[in-house]
Amino acid sequence: QEAQCGYVIIVMALFWCTEALPLAVTALFPVLLFPLMNIMDSTTVCREYLKDTNMLFIGGLLMAIAIENWHLHKRVALRVLLITGVRPALLLMGFMIVTAFLSMWISNTATTAMMVPIAQAVLEQLHKSEVESSTAGQASEKINKAFELQEESTKPDSSKKPEEKASVTILFLSWDLGNSHVLTVEEDRKRNENLQEEKHKKLCKGMSLCICYSASIGGIATLTGTTPNLVLQGQIDELFPNNGNIINFASWFSFAFPTMIVLLVLTWIWLQILYLGFNFQNNFGCAASASAKAKEQRAYDTIKEESEKLGSMKFAEIAVLILFILLILLWFTRDPGFIPGWAAALFDKNDTSYVTDATVAIFISILLFIIPSDIANNDRDEQQTGDKSKIRAPPALLDWKIVHQKMPWNIVFLLGGGFALAKGSEESGLSSWIGSKLTPLQQIPHPAIALLLCLLIATFTECTSNVATTTLFLPILASMAEAICLNPLYVMLPCTLSASLAFMLPVATPPNAIVFSYGQLKVIDMAKTGFVLNILGVLTITLAINTWASSLFQLETFPSWANRTGVC
Repeated sequence: QEAQCGYVIIVMALFWCTEALPLAVTALFPVLLFPLMNIMDSTTVCREYLKDTNMLFIGGLLMAIAIENWHLHKRVALRVLLITGVRPALLLMGFMIVTAFLSMWISNTATTAMMVPIAQAVLEQLHKSEVESSTAGQASEKINKAFELQEESTKPDSSKKPEEKASVTILFLSWDLGNSHVLTVEEDRKRNENLQEEKHKKLCKGMSLCICYSASIGGIATLTGTTPNLVLQGQIDELFPNNGNIINFASWFSFAFPTMIVLLVLTWIWLQILYLGFNFQNNFGCAASASAKAKEQRAYDTIKEESEKLGSMKFAEIAVLILFILLILLWFTRDPGFIPGWAAALFDKNDTSYVTDATVAIFISILLFIIPSDIANNDRDEQQTGDKSKIRAPPALLDWKIVHQKMPWNIVFLLGGGFALAKGSEESGLSSWIGSKLTPLQQIPHPAIALLLCLLIATFTECTSNVATTTLFLPILASMAEAICLNPLYVMLPCTLSASLAFMLPVATPPNAIVFSYGQLKVIDMAKTGFVLNILGVLTITLAINTWASSLFQLETFPSWANRTGVC
């Protein structure tokens, strides 16, 4: 049975890596193969496909879809950019902060798809004003040179006849000199233009990369920000049922948010070094001339114009914003850890927790379908049918049609397939077999194990989907940790984060692909920048797991909930 279950996992891994079948279709394999191989009966397998975690995913996405639908994310983005300003380094920082913040709450793909056009518009404007200011400068220079030329050629003519011969030579000489002078001016201008083009190209590359990278980095900060985080939560609940709800929204945030901040800062510095050069004075626009200031002003006006196009906040936007803030507050206060949350106080009976993060997400999602998107006005369409007036109710904040278009249903199956695999490998005894084979790892120091696994997964996730990577590795890591009496979270947390470090290839994540499709980047640009970021990412995660995470989750001790075999 262990071998059969192993076979299923290998087949699914192959299909997931090659994407020969759509990812979600591969995720349905356990439904077919586990019953046929007598590993689990069909009912038990199918139950795995819609767990609490999937519901949390759906609820979080519904909120995200509402935010997108009412363009609330665009408003936030433009507002922040107006605050940070348009000097190169600060512009980079502005875009990174906005993208990371938005991708914490809405999908990384949607964030990138919205931010790239805004960045393009700002860059266009910067470039246009740069070209304008430089041509103006050159025009004035040209007039000067031409004027000097004229003077020189008229002087010799007016002199007396005997010097005519000489004058002709002077004339020719001066004309010659003047001409060559004009030529050098032309060359200068060409050189300047080329330099400007180069600089603009580099800025464009830096901007494009900063958006797709911060979308991936921002996703790790919240539990619903990116799917691997949910896979982890689901797998832990699946493999260690009585873990006392250790991974929830609040605990995950307090671990992953600082990690995200450190990574963002490192990325920002690295992109600056690579694409803006070392000239920090220039990058922050400290010693800017008047023309540079005017240029920045124009780019700033572009952002302002976009912002004004949105108009003042509508009722729907305010309603969505309030619901969003309410959702986050409920998530954080449900079980904060240091004080009993509202869930424990109101709904928990005899030590079982009834309410999870998914309950909250679905509650807010249902409200989105109830609350109207507009307050009914007095100008009702009073169509007299008989003598009763009909009141047309305004539509709700969300309707099913929009949800149907924007909801990535395939992820629900992907998550489910992962939980089914985990359950299957446990039922068939595969995980305990793998665990027993991995006991020699006890001799290696634990931080080294975590670091090596991070590197392995960061490499692996470049060529497979993040979800597939986490789904395949986490159950194996859990059984390994159990075998060597190591806290399972000590290897599972860093590996989940590493799965989001897909920075090197355009195909690694959807945000990379979107940015790449705009045609300003070559694969080598992304690979070169991403390689260093991958290493920085792995180091940051290793730092996190050995410092603040270890006190948050008590990673030094082997928890009682993980001791299923009773060996440790």
